[in-house]
Order: sequence, then structure tokens, then C-alpha cells
Amino acid sequence: MNEPTETLTLAELQQLIQRMYSSKDEARGVDGTFMWLMEEVGELAASLREGTPAETAAEFADVLAWLATIANVAGIDLQRAVLEKYGRGCPGCGAMVCACDTAEKP
Repeated sequence: MNEPTETLTLAELQQLIQRMYSSKDEARGVDGTFMWLMEEVGELAASLREGTPAETAAEFADVLAWLATIANVAGIDLQRAVLEKYGRGCPGCGAMVCACDTAEKP
């Protein structure tokens, strides 16, 4: 078994998931992959209510991995997308510390 690295960028995570699962993911397609992501989000929700910190951490990891998976299948570079949307501040107000009204999204 491989030892985990100490750091992992978003781009490296996406590449890791691509390397491990790309043939399965491509065969499943976006719709099937999205359903797996939603299942993992449900498991995270349950763990946030009743899980241990270790279980909850594992569910966060699963959600992030499935998000990277669906981005791979859809041809989206997650790191670039995040930097473009959030790299200069809040997309709503533009500030690095969001000043949007609490009733507003984000």
C-alpha cells in the first residue's frame, strides 16, 4: 500500500482520482457519477449529526473525491474553476472577507 503524502493540491487530488478511477468513471458517465456524489453527501449529512470526528472526516474526503470524479468526467479543472470564482474574493461583494448580507448566498 502507498503512503499518503503530507500535502495535496486540488489539482493533484483531481489527478489522483483520475489515475485511480478514470475508466470506471468514464463508463458510469456524469449522471451515474452525480448519483454517487449525492449518496456521499447524504452520508456526510448523517455523519455530521451522529458520527464520530473520524467518520465525519472520512465522509468529507469521500464527498471531495466524488466531486473531483464528476469534474473529471465533465472535463472541468477544479483548481482553475475555484481560483476563477473565488481567487479574487467573494463573488457576491468582491471582498476577501465576505460582507454580503447574511440572508444572501454565498
